[in-house]
Amino acid sequence: MKKSILWMQDNWPSAAPFLAVFSLVILLAFRPYLDTAIFLIWLQTPIYLLHQSEEYIFPGGFLKYFNNEVLGSKQDAFPLTKPAAFWINVPVIFVAFPASAILAMHFGVSFGLWAAYFSIINAASHVGMFFKNGYNPGFVVSAVLNIPVGLFTIGFIMANDLASLQAHVIAVLIASGIQVGLMIYGFLVLKPRIKD
Repeated sequence: MKKSILWMQDNWPSAAPFLAVFSLVILLAFRPYLDTAIFLIWLQTPIYLLHQSEEYIFPGGFLKYFNNEVLGSKQDAFPLTKPAAFWINVPVIFVAFPASAILAMHFGVSFGLWAAYFSIINAASHVGMFFKNGYNPGFVVSAVLNIPVGLFTIGFIMANDLASLQAHVIAVLIASGIQVGLMIYGFLVLKPRIKD
């Protein structure tokens, strides 16, 4: 069991491009049976998997970039390690994104709304890093897909009054809470571990 977890921690990014294409093909096949809002909620998953593919596969290098450029570490794989990247990415994107889309199908789009907001908020951090340090792994998909599709999703849901103001506020709070949690982990937990 331990070996399996260690293997997954090292190799999970390899699944991202495959799952992105696979989930997109399945989603497009079922498009005639899905409401547009549900389709857009589901679309957040393959798009974010493409985002992770850019971060970790092609061109990859997000661990090195984040450790060196953002945290100021001289080590490419510390203090943000492969296991930490696994536990940050997999529960949110591989599990929570599709789970919230399933809930949205059965209980209303409000349950999946947070994914669109998170996609935008996290992508905005990549755009911010671009203006500070230049290209960073994940920037292209952030700018070309995450932000535009996320904004379109939210705009469509708002225009068709498919979620209450309270639902939007809750979605923003959840998405912001996850992003703030990641920043706290990065700057208050990981950064102090760096020894000069």
